[in-house]
Amino acid sequence: MTVDMEYLAQWTGRSEVVQDVLHAKPLVLFSATLDRQDPVPNEGDVVPPFWHGLYFLTASRQSELGGDGHPPRGGFLPPVPLPRRMFAGARVEFLRPLRVGQPVERRSTILSVSQKQGRSGDMIFLRLRHDISDAAGVCVIEEQDIVYRDDPDTNHAQSAATAVSPAPTFSIAAREPAWSRTIVPDPVLLFRYSALTFIGHRIHYDYPYTTEVEGYPGLVVHGPLQATLLLDLLRREQPQCVPARFEFRAVSPLFCTGSFRVCGAPTGEGKFSLWIEDQQGRITMQATVTERFP
Repeated sequence: MTVDMEYLAQWTGRSEVVQDVLHAKPLVLFSATLDRQDPVPNEGDVVPPFWHGLYFLTASRQSELGGDGHPPRGGFLPPVPLPRRMFAGARVEFLRPLRVGQPVERRSTILSVSQKQGRSGDMIFLRLRHDISDAAGVCVIEEQDIVYRDDPDTNHAQSAATAVSPAPTFSIAAREPAWSRTIVPDPVLLFRYSALTFIGHRIHYDYPYTTEVEGYPGLVVHGPLQATLLLDLLRREQPQCVPARFEFRAVSPLFCTGSFRVCGAPTGEGKFSLWIEDQQGRITMQATVTERFP
């Protein structure tokens, strides 16, 4: 497929601003989804790091959604013509805590739109920056990497699954973690996360569509959910740790076809390495956290 990069580049530098209020209820529901036993948050309590994804949700009308459940292309985000969209990673700076009950604002800016050639064909990389602020200034800065690519050139599900499966060069976990937690994902977990974040993409909850139309071997575990589980492990094992910076990168797809392991280990004073392993020991996401000291 030919992509008009000169046209898509016109979106670079565009911004939009949305407001929200950090109500407690989404936090209660997300805590239950993660199988935590957190107390009900009160006004003024700190929102856990990276849970800002529960807010600023895009309310696309049902009639606007595509056959895959995605909202329409164009508008603020460029109308990339490639059909598959993946969350590839992010770099997050936690400057000040977000607090329950606060009115907040998110300014989103498109930093770049670029094209690369991958194993499966053309790929478009979109870099997006979010600045989340309260009345006193910026609290969180998040830079996201989003990748668009074409459908695999295949007529049946098995070939499509092979096209998105990890290549032999993908990392196998080379060290034993200091802490780990085994997760057995199921459609209910993925559906609840999709509902909480208002994500309509069918690959996360519609098994027949995912396997028969998109050709994946099973439901796809959301990238941001994996990232949240990494930080959640750190919260469980190092409850006094206040992250200053969180960086993560999706290495390969993670499917709802068996258990996976959320792993972590300290790598130095105030630094931690986090990763997710699938059932074969392949890394699907890796991350680093830098702690904030008083």
